[in-house]
Amino acid sequence: MRGGHRRTRLRGLPLGRPRGQRLGRPRGARLGRRFGWFWGAYGTSALGTWLAFGAFPLIAIQVLHSGPAQVAALSSVGAAVGAAVAVPLGPWVEFRRKRTVLIAMDGVRFAALLTIPAAFALGALTFLQLLLVSVVVAAADITFRAASGAYLKALLPAEDLLVANARFESTAWTTTIVGPPLGGIAIGLLGPVATVVADAVSYLLSALGIRAAGGHEQLPERREATRMRAGDLLDGWRFILADATLRPLFFNTALFNGLVMAAQPLLAVLMLGPLGFAPWQYGLAFAAPSIGGLLGSRLARPLVSRFGQHQVLVGAGALRALWPVGLAFIGPDTGGLLLVMGVELGLIFCCGVFNPVYATYRLERTATDRVTRTLSAWAVTTKASTALLTAVWGVLGSLLGPRTAIGLAGVLLLATPLLLPRRAAAPLPQPEPSPSRG
Repeated sequence: MRGGHRRTRLRGLPLGRPRGQRLGRPRGARLGRRFGWFWGAYGTSALGTWLAFGAFPLIAIQVLHSGPAQVAALSSVGAAVGAAVAVPLGPWVEFRRKRTVLIAMDGVRFAALLTIPAAFALGALTFLQLLLVSVVVAAADITFRAASGAYLKALLPAEDLLVANARFESTAWTTTIVGPPLGGIAIGLLGPVATVVADAVSYLLSALGIRAAGGHEQLPERREATRMRAGDLLDGWRFILADATLRPLFFNTALFNGLVMAAQPLLAVLMLGPLGFAPWQYGLAFAAPSIGGLLGSRLARPLVSRFGQHQVLVGAGALRALWPVGLAFIGPDTGGLLLVMGVELGLIFCCGVFNPVYATYRLERTATDRVTRTLSAWAVTTKASTALLTAVWGVLGSLLGPRTAIGLAGVLLLATPLLLPRRAAAPLPQPEPSPSRG
């Protein structure tokens, strides 16, 4: 995200770098004014999201007096329908200016969320409106993330992508640590609708930050002067499944994320129900270990520089799968709380290392004119698989009990490293000019 002199480089360098090879810029080096604005915009919207964490279910329960089925539908149905709505947006965004799309998606989320406090103030808020807003926000989230990956790849040279992704990951975990406690205080003092206002404003500030980044972005050209066809909606999946290294990583991340998230509601039932933990203990068990994500993201680049990208990707991807099975052995009292915190700390630390390396690996492996479609297909699949597995594990929890279902998810997670790429990817052949920097 910057301007300056131009130089020619070759994208698609081998993803497994030799040991000790210098990787991009030294830690702390500036990535430029445009990246700085983009990074700040991301941090602002991420903080707003975590401030409003859990606001929709609270509004449904406290304001609209909704039952458990409606609250569950608000999370699962909203995300699933939002993912379906986002499917045609990937191919459409591919041939639009990404910065314009980013600003537009922030604007959509700002406007959609702002309808909730407006309707609440008028006494006209309904559950249907909450559900529709959750669908719109979910679709805009997927589209924003896909466009942001393409924008980042065009903004920075390949050797800076890992540094940038590590900074995003670090920011994500920082806002995870800070946001929910502040949001909880705001909800206690002002009610859940106030945090929705804060979330909406964060998207407005994000849009203003991305706009302030400036810079000229050329309009991508279609290779064929035809209208988008129904088959084009599947382009992202075709690109992923045709690549021998992206394909296993795609299945690995979809299955891993889905199983981890599917066990979370059952863990809440187990901890807050039979084991008798207080709500503040449950919150502490997941908030405190988030420091592991911050530490892991800061170590990602040095580890890649030392061992190589492929080795770190596979190593961290395998290690993160070892932890969740420990949650099946949680007991009551302080020992059980410490067990959960220890498991979550190890899991989040490994994810903190894995996520920026995986995000960089995926961007480097995807041709520039396919990034948005690829990332959109990836996000849609991840959300859909998470929704499906969460529903399945809800049934299993009812039939087998929460502890057994959590253990089953943990055992299945032990097999997910088998889906990681077994060898470093071959380089992509096409040379591309470096983005302008300054």
